[in-house]
Amino acid sequence: MIKLLAKLFIKDSKNYKDNDVRQKYGMLCGFAGVILNLLLCILKFIFGTLAASVAMVADAFNNLSDAASSVVQILGFKLASKEPDREHPFGHGRIEYIAGLIISFFILYMGLELVRRSIKSIINPEEIHFSLVSLIILLLAIVIKVYIYFYNHNIGKKIESVAMEATAKDSLSDVIVTSVVVLSIVAAPFTSFPVDSIGGIIVGLCVLKNGIESLKDTISPLLGQGATQEFVNQLEEVALSHKPISEIHDVVLHDYGPGRRVVTLHAEVPGNVDIFQLHDAIDAAEDDIAHKFNCQILIHMDPVDVENEDLFKIKEIVNEEASKIDTGIQVHDIRIVATSSGRKLFFELRKPANLKIKNEDLKTKMYNAVQSKVPAYECVVKEINDAYL
Repeated sequence: MIKLLAKLFIKDSKNYKDNDVRQKYGMLCGFAGVILNLLLCILKFIFGTLAASVAMVADAFNNLSDAASSVVQILGFKLASKEPDREHPFGHGRIEYIAGLIISFFILYMGLELVRRSIKSIINPEEIHFSLVSLIILLLAIVIKVYIYFYNHNIGKKIESVAMEATAKDSLSDVIVTSVVVLSIVAAPFTSFPVDSIGGIIVGLCVLKNGIESLKDTISPLLGQGATQEFVNQLEEVALSHKPISEIHDVVLHDYGPGRRVVTLHAEVPGNVDIFQLHDAIDAAEDDIAHKFNCQILIHMDPVDVENEDLFKIKEIVNEEASKIDTGIQVHDIRIVATSSGRKLFFELRKPANLKIKNEDLKTKMYNAVQSKVPAYECVVKEINDAYL
């Protein structure tokens, strides 16, 4: 259904990187979510009430929260698509993350309410009336939720939407939740044990778990999560295809919302090549990266002295000493500078995030190790970066 509607109402529907296409997909899936979840909510509430099933009524309220989440998703995509302005030069894309945050709070509130209702029903139990119609509705709900999961997951992956991926996870957990409700309704007539109320508690706990996971997924980009190693590797592959770039480091990703990412990095180039040729190579690399990763890109050029044989030997020494401390430490920007007080050896380090050593202690260790190996130079550990890749 979603594929057909996309072909009918979304122009150039396979251009998933286009912001207008992203917005239309997000709103289309949001509207579908509202309609399907409201339908399930009404059916479950009516027949759950008739059957006096706390678990089924609880699941109905869960669908109501899902419908509300879809409304927030629609508003989020609509507002996030606003063009940049003077106050927000990088656009409004993070509104999509804020929408996901609001959805997470909806889910958490509903989970708490479901647990409260279920505990209350254990204290004041009611007789459950088995209904074949109720069972059919619940099985239909499972089929619909599986469908909602697949279209949110597939499209969310294509348009790189955190909000839609969260909705997909929510739908998958709903499948498990509704299955628990089915089991509780079927088992209830054959035992005095409060299986229905226990089923309601399980539903509530599953909703709470999903809410916490969604909260983590939406808060992370808002706080400013870094680039993944996979993304850096892809950047490196593209950058190094533009000769004479030989290495990249200090990659920083600023995420202002899907389709509005800003990337900065340093690229090492030979210092004996014409500056205009290097500038053209950097420009070409920026254009290529911007096109392939749908981002803004700024590359800082680091010239390397490729004619100094001593520098190559010193690089090996510095890298060897760094690997003795930790194999994840990266060394870059190694250069020799002649000053009035003598020759100085400058270099920078990138410390892995999981390396439990203070920057000052690492700097002292590297200084002592390298200085003892190359006493002819004054060793200067210029900077330690633990936020870059």
